[in-house]
Amino acid sequence: MKLSVLDRSRTRTGVGHAEALRETVEFARSVEALGYHRFWVSEHHGVPGVAGSAPTVLAAAVAGATTRIRVGTGGVMLPNHRPLVVAEQFGVLDALFPGRIDMGLGRSVGFTQPVRRALGQSDATDFDAQLDELLSYFTDTARVRAYPAVGRHVPAFVLATGAGAGVAAAHGLPLVIGAFRGEEAMLEAISTYRSTFRPSSWSSSPYVVVSTAVAVADTTEDAWRLLVPEAWSMAYSRTHGEFPALRAPEEILAAEMRPRERQYFEESLRGQLYGTPTEVRKAVEELRARTGADELLVTTSTFDRTALLASYRHLATLFPAHP
Repeated sequence: MKLSVLDRSRTRTGVGHAEALRETVEFARSVEALGYHRFWVSEHHGVPGVAGSAPTVLAAAVAGATTRIRVGTGGVMLPNHRPLVVAEQFGVLDALFPGRIDMGLGRSVGFTQPVRRALGQSDATDFDAQLDELLSYFTDTARVRAYPAVGRHVPAFVLATGAGAGVAAAHGLPLVIGAFRGEEAMLEAISTYRSTFRPSSWSSSPYVVVSTAVAVADTTEDAWRLLVPEAWSMAYSRTHGEFPALRAPEEILAAEMRPRERQYFEESLRGQLYGTPTEVRKAVEELRARTGADELLVTTSTFDRTALLASYRHLATLFPAHP
C-alpha cells in the first residue's frame, strides 16, 4: 500500500503563518527522502491557525523544492474557483513539473458565512457540472482552450464529501475518503464507489485513497499525545468558531475543558491510528483489510515538529516503498 502525506500548514504557539509555510516545504523534502509517494497541501480560507490558503501556489513551492515525490492538492475546492482558472493553474504546474502533479478536488465551502460571502459562493453551486467543465479543458472538449492544460494528463482525484463518492465513480476518477467520516459511512461510500465506477480515460478501475491521522511513537501514550494538539484545535473550533494555533499537549491536558469541548475533543480522537510501531502496523493492516484501500493519505498535525517527523519515519519503516 502506498503511503502519502497531506499537510495543512498549521501554525503553532509562537510560530506564525510565514514560518508554517516554510515548514511545509521543508517537511515535503523530509518525507520525500523517507520514500512517501505523494505530498498534498490543503485549501482553507479565513482560518487563523491554518496558513495554507492558496494550494496551487504552495504546491509550486513544494514541487520546486523536491525532485521525485508527487505533489498536489487535497484539495482545491471548486465552489471557490472558476474551472477555467483551476485548469490553467494545474496546466502551468504540470508544464513546470511534468509527470509529478496531482489535482485533488473537493466541494467544501468556506468555514463561516462571511468567508463564504467573501469567496462569492452560492448555494446553487453544482460540483458535478464544475468537475465536468474542469476535466473538459484537459481533454480539449471545452468551448474555450485552457493553455497550457490542453492535452495534458494531470491525475484528478475527488474528495468524498457529501455525494463525492458517487461523483468520483460517475467520472471514473480515484476517490479520497476520510476515515474520520465514521466506519459505517466510510465503508458504505467506498462500496457505492466501487459498484458504480465507470472506467474512463482518467482511470480504468476504482482507486481508493483513505485519509486519516496516524501517530507512531515508542510508547502508546507518547503516540496519543501527538494527536492531542490537533484534536483540541478541532474541538475549540466547534465551540468557539475559529481554529487556534496548535498548543503543546502538556498545556492542553493541564487545562480544564468545558463538557461540550471535552465531548468534541474525544470525538476528534476516535478512529485515528496511534501507538507503538507494532500496534500501528496491526491497525493499518486492519484498516486496509476493511476498506481495500490502495493508498493511505496520512494527515497528522502536531505541536512538536521533530516528533511529527519521527512518527512519519516510523511509519515509512513499517510500510517501505517499492520501486
